[in-house]
Amino acid sequence: MYGYSINLTTAKLAPTPHQNSSTDEALEFKVEDNDILAKLCGPLESHIAHLEIAFDTQLIRRGNTIFISNATKQKTIINEILKFLHCEIVSGKRIEISDVDIAIKYFSSNGVQRSKKGLYGDLLNGKDADKEFTKSVEILTKNKPLIPKTDLQNFYLKLLLSKEVIFGIGPAGTGKTYLSIAAGVSQFLKGKVERIILTRPAVEAGEHLGFLPGDIKDKVDPYMQPLYDSLYDFLPSSQVAKMIDSGKIQVIPLAFMRGRTLANSFIILDEAQNTTKIQMKMFLTRLGQNSQMVITGDLTQIDLGKPSESGLLQAFKVLRKLPGIGFAIFESSDIVRHALVEKIVLAYNEKKL
Repeated sequence: MYGYSINLTTAKLAPTPHQNSSTDEALEFKVEDNDILAKLCGPLESHIAHLEIAFDTQLIRRGNTIFISNATKQKTIINEILKFLHCEIVSGKRIEISDVDIAIKYFSSNGVQRSKKGLYGDLLNGKDADKEFTKSVEILTKNKPLIPKTDLQNFYLKLLLSKEVIFGIGPAGTGKTYLSIAAGVSQFLKGKVERIILTRPAVEAGEHLGFLPGDIKDKVDPYMQPLYDSLYDFLPSSQVAKMIDSGKIQVIPLAFMRGRTLANSFIILDEAQNTTKIQMKMFLTRLGQNSQMVITGDLTQIDLGKPSESGLLQAFKVLRKLPGIGFAIFESSDIVRHALVEKIVLAYNEKKL
């Protein structure tokens, strides 16, 4: 079905430093299409090398076949990773080292048995995954389709497409803001909302920029750059500029929202851990008809003088059991940025400087 075959074969592989024999019964992963095989192996076979380092083993490409050394106990997991990456390429996705890292982390921690749920739900193993949590969700934008990379991202995206108020809370690199921007663009393109509204508190991370020149947009833009970066991933830059000029994308300082009713809008409050309790309540009560609100933040990165004053922290305590509001709580294991980011976050969390 997918254009690959798997067999056990006897192949002579050069021994790794931990092997005593040069002959092993290797697992054979064969790909019929040369172009797909090249993409699977990566530039200069970098994806294969990455797997070798991660599992301290040897993978050999000969013709249309990748041989997985039997010396490694994780050869079945490596095989599942190759199957997964192969399916991704067949579906049209461009595979990069970060995707290999994500697959390594997922299959290594969850094992082959749980891989039936897959990183992307039913992509690999039919539609028998838990429908409420792991059934794959895909959204389309102008530039590219987006498929969540972890089960929790999948759950979060389902909340973004179904709930009116959604909180995404967790460490950097888990996709909280990125997915919310993607959902907002998707809802706009489908005609479900008339505008996308972006806001965040103007609190600097440990340094003061002083007074910035220009009008309100010029003053706020430096704080909003991460949101713009995500927008440019899903819409052509020329269209983003036109939408800003026409008011279909609005950048509004949080302090300027008092008294407004935000109807027919997809509203994103980023870095919400730096809102005060008063600001958070004010923001949440701006919700108008046919609108969605997404609040994202990281409770370990509060830059307020008193962390206990965080509006996000209070909202989590007060609203988490309220019907109609969705919460997705990410952990360091959900980080999909560079592999080192998870280790950095864990190191800081353990040290608690």
